[in-house]
Amino acid sequence: MMSDISTNSMDPISAYLGENSLRLHQLYDTCSDMVFLECSFGHKLRGLFVYFDGLTDDERLNEIRHQISSLEKDYDERVELEGAIRSEIAHFSFKEVCTFTELNEQVTNGNPVLLIDGMTEGHAFSLAKWRKRAIEDPVAESVIRGPREGFSESLTDNTAMLRRKLRDSRLKMKGVEVGRYSKTRVMIAYMEELAAPGLIKEVEERLSKIDVDGVLESGNIEEFIEDQPYSPFPQVMATERPDTATAGLLEGRAVILTDGTPFVLVAPIGFFSLVQSPEDYYQRFMISIAIRWLRYLFLLVALLLPSAYVAILTYHQEMIPTALLLSVAKSREEIPFPALMEAIIMEIMFEALREAGVRLPKQVGAAVSIVGALVIGQAATSAGLVSSPMVMVVAITGIASFMLPHYTMGISIRLLRFPIMLMAGLLGLLGLLLGVIAIVIHLSSLRSFGLPYLSPLGPGMKEEWQDVLLRMPAWSPSRRPRLTRSGGGQRRGKGGKPAPPVKEESDQG
Repeated sequence: MMSDISTNSMDPISAYLGENSLRLHQLYDTCSDMVFLECSFGHKLRGLFVYFDGLTDDERLNEIRHQISSLEKDYDERVELEGAIRSEIAHFSFKEVCTFTELNEQVTNGNPVLLIDGMTEGHAFSLAKWRKRAIEDPVAESVIRGPREGFSESLTDNTAMLRRKLRDSRLKMKGVEVGRYSKTRVMIAYMEELAAPGLIKEVEERLSKIDVDGVLESGNIEEFIEDQPYSPFPQVMATERPDTATAGLLEGRAVILTDGTPFVLVAPIGFFSLVQSPEDYYQRFMISIAIRWLRYLFLLVALLLPSAYVAILTYHQEMIPTALLLSVAKSREEIPFPALMEAIIMEIMFEALREAGVRLPKQVGAAVSIVGALVIGQAATSAGLVSSPMVMVVAITGIASFMLPHYTMGISIRLLRFPIMLMAGLLGLLGLLLGVIAIVIHLSSLRSFGLPYLSPLGPGMKEEWQDVLLRMPAWSPSRRPRLTRSGGGQRRGKGGKPAPPVKEESDQG
């Protein structure tokens, strides 16, 4: 009986179109965006197009439907008509589906399925048409010199960007699905002869163990595949720049692309990878070295300056020159809070202003952040709630945190600033030193897919220090990271060194 038909999506497609139609109406009950488009072939066969409205290219679908339906010849045999239909369908890109599970997978991906009375297989046409954002300049990782294109929410476009930058057959991509209901498509990209086989196998195993209802962004995947999820430091790099992902592939790393987000994941990574900027390799090497050392300096400033100010002002006033100490004491004579409380209040207010500037519309976000900081800082100083030196310390710390090129690393430094500040307020410089030692011990024990987080400094690999402390010229010999490569480690040879200038011959005899 038709009324007893089950809606089990694992069942095979029936040869009776009426039975398939009833089963599909039961399967997609209350799905008002599901379209059931009936058609006929000549005078002997009926057909049914099934697709979701908004996911399919309607113009091309109508073209296919009219072209197939134009078979008006009254064939003497049904077999002849079926053969003519198969011959006509062969002109289009399609895939045969035999079960309702396969049919559901195709229609949810935007591909309409054609069911024909008397045939036990459906024909899914490649007519997906997603609304997608155009390729734009990366927002979170802007550079002055470098490519202006960033990943988009389309997985197909993202993989094409990598293919365009690495035009080699050794660039491999393995696709998996993550999420019980979302069935999000995830792609693992790697260079076959550069990435260690064990790394790719480990990435596949960690992705296969993810059991969750849905994956909406690559950040959901990042939390599942981290080595130590309770660490404040990111163990996977999230980037929206194709050149950064390509550089990771050339170093033997794996790149994880997730459908629906412009941020891809690069693994394994280390501490120094998150402090470097893609622009370091596009500027002249002397400029890059100077900016890199400036970035290291201000990383320490962003982490330790408020704590050092609190510790010295509270316990070690003898370290301050007399003239400066008198000036600071004069600015603090009417402040009702100790230095620690003053620093915590100002840091919390600065973080709130920064977060508000991010959430506000672009047209007013920057203005509100700047005006809010100036007004609140001036009002707090005039009211005697905070001192002028503390406002300056917090402002310098905020500027220093903006110098970190990766947002996730900046967030970690901003978070660690508060416990170190508390230890400095309780124990002085000893507490600050204990906090730094605790962070170094934690970083030394941290791993990213088995890669030591502080490599190449720990464990020591002197031949790779040149890319951490310095940025060698593009023509100098260089090797790939030893802990990620599987094959030959030579990345740049000696043949690219520029030739010495040609001496002009003198005209004098």
